[in-house]
Amino acid sequence: MTPKAPYIDWAALSPFVALAAGAIVTLMVGLFRSRVVRTWVVPGLTVVSFGAAIGLSVWQWGTDTAVVSGALAIDDLSLGLTILFCAGGIVATLLALGSAATEDAGHGEFHSLLLSSVMGMVVLAGAQDLISLFLGFELLSIPLYVLCASELRRATSLESGLKYLIVGSVGSATLVYGLAFIYGATGTTSFGAIARSLDATGTSSDVLLLTGVALTLTGLAFKASVAPFHQWTPDVYEGAPTAVTGFMAVATKAAAFGVILRLFDVALLPAAATWAPIMSVLAVITIIVGNVGALGQSSLKRMLAYSSVAQAGYMLAGVVVTTSLGVAATAFYLAVYLLMNLAAFSVIAARERETGLGDDLSSLNGLGASRPALAWTMSIAMLALAGFPATAGFFGKVYLIDAAVNNGYGWLSVAIVLGSAMSLAYYLRVVAAVWVRDEPRPAALTPGGQPVMAGASADGPPVARASHPFAVFTGVLCAAATIFFGIFPQPLFDVAQDAGRALASLL
Repeated sequence: MTPKAPYIDWAALSPFVALAAGAIVTLMVGLFRSRVVRTWVVPGLTVVSFGAAIGLSVWQWGTDTAVVSGALAIDDLSLGLTILFCAGGIVATLLALGSAATEDAGHGEFHSLLLSSVMGMVVLAGAQDLISLFLGFELLSIPLYVLCASELRRATSLESGLKYLIVGSVGSATLVYGLAFIYGATGTTSFGAIARSLDATGTSSDVLLLTGVALTLTGLAFKASVAPFHQWTPDVYEGAPTAVTGFMAVATKAAAFGVILRLFDVALLPAAATWAPIMSVLAVITIIVGNVGALGQSSLKRMLAYSSVAQAGYMLAGVVVTTSLGVAATAFYLAVYLLMNLAAFSVIAARERETGLGDDLSSLNGLGASRPALAWTMSIAMLALAGFPATAGFFGKVYLIDAAVNNGYGWLSVAIVLGSAMSLAYYLRVVAAVWVRDEPRPAALTPGGQPVMAGASADGPPVARASHPFAVFTGVLCAAATIFFGIFPQPLFDVAQDAGRALASLL
């Protein structure tokens, strides 16, 4: 009898294949000694790989199938999230051009790790088996540990990578322990089979299962920056290279919420009466901790880290309601969250190069007079994150509130509104720095004639450098998209609704 090879749906797997091929090619091309190849060809190949994955995801849109023996779901939810991951990867690649991170870590290695991390996110977003969930989780995390520490000559970057490694390892260990408990309680690793087991045996109140659910939620909460498991976020965001921080802020959170939606709203849906009230309380705690923590921050990256904690609390509302409307609302908010945050991080990356003041709030002083394009970009990003009308962030919050109210969680929607009101205190402080405060004047000139900006440290004054045109381009583009979808949200609504219908178990 001739052995038969297993059937592989290459069309459904094509976005993943494009990323895997890109990771290998960029690593190999990065070995060439030519500086032009390393600094321009390698990033170009990375952008092409991400673009190919986006195009293939659009090509597969509407597909609803399971591949790799049912371990991965290829549907509109996983494909939509894949597009978000790749969009974040493209922006991170452009922001990293000419940065110390790519020089220190090696251009081929840096971009190959970036592509590998997105591969893990794709696996995680489509995981419908406990084993594939953990594999995707680790494939996402391990490259990010290295990327956070990629600026080898900066102590805070190395510290960031070490902290993320330690906390991430604890989160991974907690997650795998929880998955083992769930397997022990249900006797299966498949999400669908777990749900059927809970329906058939009524083990939703079983101590073994509940312990597994609690540990699993804790492990995923580390990755999604959900309080009180968020302590690593401000330190890692501040220390990591800005391109990596921006990528982590949007793509990692999208991947974490993608798997949370699929695990809790499919596999553990029969036990929703047990975990949903706890998760809703966790959402409120996260909103409060994130907004309060951001109030006193002078570092823009630390402020956005605490902001991301609060935003995670908002998005948990979409998981708690366990409806297709909740999934659609979360998918919509993840998309607009990507635009808002990448616009802000693009401005930070540009000002780091132009002022030498790093990510301090003072780097934005007087931006409205000197760099109006960057000023409007940052202002739009802050107002959108706060949920102002005529921005996509407004409709994102309205969509989440609508989902919460329609499923009996009106008090959770009140928490979202109050949290958004509280966030104005620190978002508008950034806007005030941009438009109201005066730009710091050069205190002196270096021997080369370059201006030395005020606020120099004892180790030596920061020196103004050349602008970052790619950061300006990506920032303006993301800000324009934020306004566009704030005025014409229907196209994004339609895509989000397709993603919400992907989980057929929900009403």
